Amino acid sequence: MRADFKVCLDACVLANIRVCDLLLRLAEKPRMFLPVWSQEILAEVRRTHVNRLGWDPSLADYFQTEVRRFFPDAITDDYDHILPKLTNHPKDRHVLAAAIRAGSSLIVTFNLKDFPEESLRPWNVEASHPQD
Repeated sequence: MRADFKVCLDACVLANIRVCDLLLRLAEKPRMFLPVWSQEILAEVRRTHVNRLGWDPSLADYFQTEVRRFFPDAITDDYDHILPKLTNHPKDRHVLAAAIRAGSSLIVTFNLKDFPEESLRPWNVEASHPQD
Protein backbone atom coordinates (compact mmCIF):
# COMPACT_ATOMS: atom_id res chain seq x y z
CA MET A 1 0.00 0.00 0.00
CA ARG A 2 1.24 3.47 -0.89
CA ALA A 3 -0.16 6.69 0.48
CA ASP A 4 -0.33 9.61 -1.93
CA PHE A 5 -1.21 12.30 0.62
CA LYS A 6 1.08 15.26 -0.08
CA VAL A 7 2.63 17.05 2.89
CA CYS A 8 4.71 20.21 2.50
CA LEU A 9 7.63 20.17 4.93
CA ASP A 10 8.84 23.60 6.02
CA ALA A 11 12.56 24.33 6.29
CA CYS A 12 12.42 24.49 10.08
CA VAL A 13 11.20 20.89 10.12
CA LEU A 14 13.77 19.65 7.59
CA ALA A 15 16.61 21.45 9.41
CA ASN A 16 15.79 19.68 12.68
CA ILE A 17 17.57 16.43 11.93
CA ARG A 18 15.67 14.29 14.44
CA VAL A 19 12.26 15.40 13.25
CA CYS A 20 13.40 15.31 9.63
CA ASP A 21 14.71 11.75 10.04
CA LEU A 22 11.42 10.53 11.47
CA LEU A 23 9.28 12.22 8.82
CA LEU A 24 11.44 11.10 5.92
CA ARG A 25 11.46 7.52 7.21
CA LEU A 26 7.67 7.67 7.18
CA ALA A 27 7.85 8.95 3.60
CA GLU A 28 10.01 6.06 2.40
CA LYS A 29 8.39 3.14 0.62
CA PRO A 30 5.94 1.89 1.65
CA ARG A 31 5.12 5.45 2.50
CA MET A 32 2.58 7.10 4.74
CA PHE A 33 2.73 10.38 2.79
CA LEU A 34 4.45 12.13 -0.10
CA PRO A 35 6.84 14.87 1.03
CA VAL A 36 6.82 18.17 -0.84
CA TRP A 37 9.27 21.09 -0.74
CA SER A 38 10.79 23.65 -3.08
CA GLN A 39 14.29 24.67 -4.09
CA GLU A 40 13.80 27.73 -1.88
CA ILE A 41 12.88 25.58 1.14
CA LEU A 42 15.95 23.39 0.60
CA ALA A 43 18.18 26.48 0.26
CA GLU A 44 16.79 27.73 3.57
CA VAL A 45 17.57 24.35 5.15
CA ARG A 46 21.17 24.54 3.94
CA ARG A 47 21.60 28.08 5.28
CA THR A 48 20.23 26.95 8.65
CA HIS A 49 22.46 23.89 8.77
CA VAL A 50 25.61 25.89 8.03
CA ASN A 51 24.96 29.33 9.53
CA ARG A 52 22.85 28.54 12.59
CA LEU A 53 23.64 24.93 13.46
CA GLY A 54 27.32 25.00 12.56
CA TRP A 55 27.33 22.10 10.11
CA ASP A 56 30.36 21.77 7.88
CA PRO A 57 29.29 22.91 4.39
CA SER A 58 30.24 19.53 2.93
CA LEU A 59 27.86 17.79 5.36
CA ALA A 60 25.08 20.23 4.48
CA ASP A 61 25.72 19.60 0.78
CA TYR A 62 25.63 15.85 1.36
CA PHE A 63 22.27 16.16 3.11
CA GLN A 64 20.93 18.16 0.14
CA THR A 65 22.22 15.59 -2.35
CA GLU A 66 20.72 12.66 -0.47
CA VAL A 67 17.32 14.30 0.07
CA ARG A 68 17.11 15.08 -3.64
CA ARG A 69 18.27 11.56 -4.57
CA PHE A 70 15.82 9.69 -2.35
CA PHE A 71 12.85 12.03 -2.94
CA PRO A 72 13.24 13.29 -6.53
CA ASP A 73 9.51 13.94 -6.91
CA ALA A 74 9.32 16.13 -3.80
CA ILE A 75 10.52 19.30 -5.53
CA THR A 76 7.83 21.72 -6.61
CA ASP A 77 8.54 25.10 -8.12
CA ASP A 78 6.95 27.56 -10.57
CA TYR A 79 4.78 29.17 -7.91
CA ASP A 80 5.87 32.81 -8.20
CA HIS A 81 2.53 33.79 -9.73
CA ILE A 82 0.79 32.65 -6.52
CA LEU A 83 2.90 34.74 -4.10
CA PRO A 84 1.10 38.10 -4.57
CA LYS A 85 -2.22 36.47 -3.62
CA LEU A 86 -1.01 35.14 -0.26
CA THR A 87 -1.56 36.84 3.10
CA ASN A 88 0.45 34.75 5.54
CA HIS A 89 3.78 36.01 6.92
CA PRO A 90 5.86 37.36 4.00
CA LYS A 91 8.96 35.28 4.84
CA ASP A 92 6.92 32.07 4.62
CA ARG A 93 4.72 32.82 1.63
CA HIS A 94 6.98 30.68 -0.54
CA VAL A 95 6.13 27.68 1.68
CA LEU A 96 2.39 28.16 1.27
CA ALA A 97 2.85 28.77 -2.46
CA ALA A 98 4.82 25.52 -2.78
CA ALA A 99 2.09 23.63 -0.93
CA ILE A 100 -0.61 25.10 -3.18
CA ARG A 101 1.36 24.41 -6.37
CA ALA A 102 2.03 20.80 -5.32
CA GLY A 103 -1.58 20.15 -4.34
CA SER A 104 -0.72 19.64 -0.68
CA SER A 105 -3.42 20.31 1.89
CA LEU A 106 -1.00 20.21 4.85
CA ILE A 107 2.11 22.15 5.86
CA VAL A 108 4.17 20.72 8.72
CA THR A 109 6.00 23.52 10.52
CA PHE A 110 7.19 24.69 13.90
CA ASN A 111 6.19 28.26 12.90
CA LEU A 112 2.41 28.04 13.17
CA LYS A 113 2.16 31.77 13.86
CA ASP A 114 3.38 32.42 10.29
CA PHE A 115 0.47 30.42 8.88
CA PRO A 116 -2.75 31.82 10.40
CA GLU A 117 -5.89 29.89 9.58
CA GLU A 118 -7.49 32.85 7.78
CA SER A 119 -4.54 32.91 5.35
CA LEU A 120 -4.75 29.18 4.66
CA ARG A 121 -8.50 28.66 4.48
CA PRO A 122 -8.98 30.09 0.93
CA TRP A 123 -6.45 27.57 -0.34
CA ASN A 124 -7.80 24.54 1.58
CA VAL A 125 -4.47 24.16 3.35
CA GLU A 126 -3.83 23.53 7.05
CA ALA A 127 -0.66 24.00 9.08
CA SER A 128 0.29 21.53 11.77
CA HIS A 129 3.10 21.27 14.32
CA PRO A 130 5.25 18.14 13.87
CA GLN A 131 4.19 16.73 17.23
CA ASP A 132 0.56 16.85 16.10
